[in-house]
Amino acid sequence: MGTRTAKAVPAITTIGSGNALRHETACVFSGIGLADKTYGSSYCCVTKRGEQQHRVNLHSSHIRGILMVERNISMPFSCRIRIYLAAVTVAAALSGPSLSLAAGNTNFPPLEAWKSAVVTGDSVGLKMLYSSNPAAQIETTHGTAPADNEVSFWSGLKARTLKLDALEETSPQPGMEQVVFQAEVTERLTKRAVFISEAQLWLQQGGQWRIIQAKRTELTHLQQPLSLSKNIYPAGINAKAEIKEARERASRQRKRVLLVFGANWCYDCHVLDLAFQRADLAPLLAANYEVVHVDVGQGDKNQDLMQLYNVPMAKGIPALAVLDSSGKLLFSQQNGEFERARALTPDELSAFLRKWKAPRS
Repeated sequence: MGTRTAKAVPAITTIGSGNALRHETACVFSGIGLADKTYGSSYCCVTKRGEQQHRVNLHSSHIRGILMVERNISMPFSCRIRIYLAAVTVAAALSGPSLSLAAGNTNFPPLEAWKSAVVTGDSVGLKMLYSSNPAAQIETTHGTAPADNEVSFWSGLKARTLKLDALEETSPQPGMEQVVFQAEVTERLTKRAVFISEAQLWLQQGGQWRIIQAKRTELTHLQQPLSLSKNIYPAGINAKAEIKEARERASRQRKRVLLVFGANWCYDCHVLDLAFQRADLAPLLAANYEVVHVDVGQGDKNQDLMQLYNVPMAKGIPALAVLDSSGKLLFSQQNGEFERARALTPDELSAFLRKWKAPRS
């Protein structure tokens, strides 16, 4: 979502098990969020054991979007597990796909075994990779669920292929491994790709690695960006001149002009940009449109153009408008139709591009 808002993340409270001592971990957020993504912000986690408090500062990275524990402190082991996972997943999973400097394959063999069980549909083998004592906890956008639900989710995808892009893989301490990845699943029946980001915390239990906690995003039909580093909206560009030149090219080639209002900080602007590079959309876009990216900055740039083309900034970005080669406005985004680009499908984008392309005689 592409609206800048200041928000506070509700405190996270967890109850420890074992010796019946109450362990609480409260994470309090302070900073600026980009809708449900946060950058350059700080978190403070406090754990309580009886009357003792242990404090650790967590920081989110503007580039990676993954929170890492700043320093080790003395606290109960069950609390450390929760803080390690929270540090990886607060920004990485429930609020959207995590960001990383680079993506690649994992070097963690248990994750490869997990992947194999998903692809082969081995639900029994998959279940054995989740801890039963203590019971693995799975966090989704709908709340906490048992491991059985997670096994059903991944088995239910009926994966034909499964590609994992490892966004983060670290060992917080011996016998513990945390991984964050984006999964591209090709469904066996439809042969279409879907994408899920997940963070997993693995614990070695008697020589066997098992997942003790995990968080995952909703399934999406568009690939999610692994970085916001691409400069989609370069500084110092004269948008009015760009639009004029685009109209001239469109007139010669019988195309339409597609204005994409956005900003480099906007997560969904990167989702849309990545979608327009898909093999099934890029040729359609190139053959029928001259694309102009119009930078809105922090809501303080090119606002006159947003007003001219009847695109309300208040409805968020990315925001689209379509012009004919004479400059006549044919379509303007009135209700934030593309603001949450991550939830769109390739078919929806294709239908939009086909609807507004210039007719061919």
